[in-house]
Amino acid sequence: MNFAARLPAHFAFTTLLSALITVSLVACSKTSEPEANKPASPAAASAASNASPAPAAGTAPAATPGPAAGPGAAAGPGAAPAAAPAPVVSVVTVKVEKRDLPVVLRAVGSAISLASVDIRPQVTSAITQVHFKEGQFVNKGDLLFTLDSRTDEANVAKAKAQLAKDQAALADAKRQLNRSRELVAQNFISGAAVDTAQTLVDSTDAVVASDVAAIQAAQVALSYGKIVSPHAGRAGVINTPAGSVVQANVTVLATVVKVNPIAVSFNLPQRDLADFLTAVSGQGNVRVTATLPEEKKPMVGKLQFVDNNVDAASGTVKLKAVFDNKNSKLWPGLFVNVGLTTKKIEDALVIPQAAIIQTVRGPIVYAVEDGKAVSKPIKVVLPAGPEAAVTGVLENDVIVVDGKQNLRPGVKVIERVKEAPKEGSKPDNAAAASATPATGAMPAPGAAPAPSAAPAPAASK
Repeated sequence: MNFAARLPAHFAFTTLLSALITVSLVACSKTSEPEANKPASPAAASAASNASPAPAAGTAPAATPGPAAGPGAAAGPGAAPAAAPAPVVSVVTVKVEKRDLPVVLRAVGSAISLASVDIRPQVTSAITQVHFKEGQFVNKGDLLFTLDSRTDEANVAKAKAQLAKDQAALADAKRQLNRSRELVAQNFISGAAVDTAQTLVDSTDAVVASDVAAIQAAQVALSYGKIVSPHAGRAGVINTPAGSVVQANVTVLATVVKVNPIAVSFNLPQRDLADFLTAVSGQGNVRVTATLPEEKKPMVGKLQFVDNNVDAASGTVKLKAVFDNKNSKLWPGLFVNVGLTTKKIEDALVIPQAAIIQTVRGPIVYAVEDGKAVSKPIKVVLPAGPEAAVTGVLENDVIVVDGKQNLRPGVKVIERVKEAPKEGSKPDNAAAASATPATGAMPAPGAAPAPSAAPAPAASK
């Protein structure tokens, strides 16, 4: 009975509680709408702005801007990244020249003496004195050796004495002849006596002539005791000192080599023989130069000898040129670089050989146009030592000689300072810095330049 009495009151309380909950929910929903429309906090706004939207289908994602270039730099949202500096290559250039280029045949030759004489005695005797020093320069007729010639001196004296005797006999025969002629004129003797006297005079005269020849022969033998230089030149080693006994025509006393003028012998290949013969027939005197390996200034000589056949073993022809050698720069046996000028190419475009680059498609050079490197294919007409005549370039074109290994078509270039620094002065750092990229290292050909590193921000205290 008590439960039945309380049931209406319980329903009434439940209905009232549901109405209160409904009113509370409505009030909460009205309060949350203005808060959702309020602006977000600064931190939330910054996070929302940094968040990149998802890319649409089929489009490339946008590049994310990199860090700031340095401390204090303002990089707002959407700022473009800084462009990397273009590579700059420092080079040395020359201009293409248009001039006549001589055609020079190159060879390696050796200096040889025009006269090299071995001094040998002509009589067997002993050396009494040596009148020169080893390696001394001697003139023609200078006394070199003195031999023991006492025997020859005695022979000369004996021949002279015999000559005096026979001359006296000749004088007596002439007197007898004159006396016989007088007696025949007076008819004291017959004419046959005169003929006999004349015969005696003639025979005695012949004996005197023989004595004169004997004296000359003795003097020639005596002259062999004094050995003189046959020509001017440089004396070599003394093989036999004073006191040595030497054998006639066998013992070599010394060697005298002629060094002024001097000859240079060299060989030319048979492929150059036609050009050489054409030059010889057209000019007569062909210009020949000889350059020592340690010197740059050549010596000019004159062609003297051309062999009459081509060596079948080597396929070369032998030539010889003569050079004035007053300063004794050329020495017998010395190797020299020989140049033989045969003709010249008129109005040739000449560039240094160092500017030519050999590629799989042929030789090229790099020219500088509007501050950039431009590749130009060329054809080498004639290499001439450090230079070459080419086609494919124009006169006064600026060609890169040094630094071409770092170039590619379109790369910016800058002319390197050519003036050498004075002695004791420091190199121009400013010029060197301006000639190199900002990264401090030359980029490899074809590689993208590395971005410049931003300086680290200062640590906040």
